[in-house]
Amino acid sequence: MVLHSAKGINAMRVTTKGQVTIPRSVREALGIAPETEIDFVEDRGRFYIVKTNQPNAIKKLNKFRGIATVKMSTDEIMSLTRES
Repeated sequence: MVLHSAKGINAMRVTTKGQVTIPRSVREALGIAPETEIDFVEDRGRFYIVKTNQPNAIKKLNKFRGIATVKMSTDEIMSLTRES
């Protein structure tokens, strides 16, 4: 994969796992930080990296799965959310 930029050409090597390092200048220009979700968009045989509009909320919330310390039933929790 070769990336043409105003500063020149940045050659990137694809690993055996199919991974590639996005050059820092490109990450900064696109606002791509660690954990940023991106899409690959194809247009007439060319592919573009596009930052997704919304992060994957499920993935972000999964890190909290199973860490609750309160031992309450579902009915008890639901009763706390309902009006008395």
